[in-house]
Amino acid sequence: MYKKKFVFAFVSVVLTVVAATAGNHEHKAVASGANPLVEEMIILDGVFREVVSAVALGDSERVHKALHSMHGTMEKTHEGVHHGTVKIPKNSHRVKEFVKMDKQFHHELEALAHAAHKNDTKKMTALTQKLLAGCVSCHKTFR
Repeated sequence: MYKKKFVFAFVSVVLTVVAATAGNHEHKAVASGANPLVEEMIILDGVFREVVSAVALGDSERVHKALHSMHGTMEKTHEGVHHGTVKIPKNSHRVKEFVKMDKQFHHELEALAHAAHKNDTKKMTALTQKLLAGCVSCHKTFR
């Protein structure tokens, strides 16, 4: 009973945050040469919605499949930071901190994929919560 209440509360909070931020991203195809960070955020928005739903249902295969589309996005963003095509809206002078946070976030995504591969629903839930906290923290600091 406790697990069901926890999952319901977790999903409710996540869906509230997702709904509140849904209008903040343009869900259009991003032209080549655009800001790779925006491209990554558009992909991540869809991935995270799918992950939250899959974690709530205990569907590790769906989690793993959703995360697959994130491959290569961090590298494009970091290349964009290096070449100046990434535009950080707030605190752009703290780019090293941004890159560090992004690397840590992607490390957690990999851990989530590993937990999904092992069908470890408890760890998938904990990591999804940690990832959501990372989203909120990064947006507070840099968006």
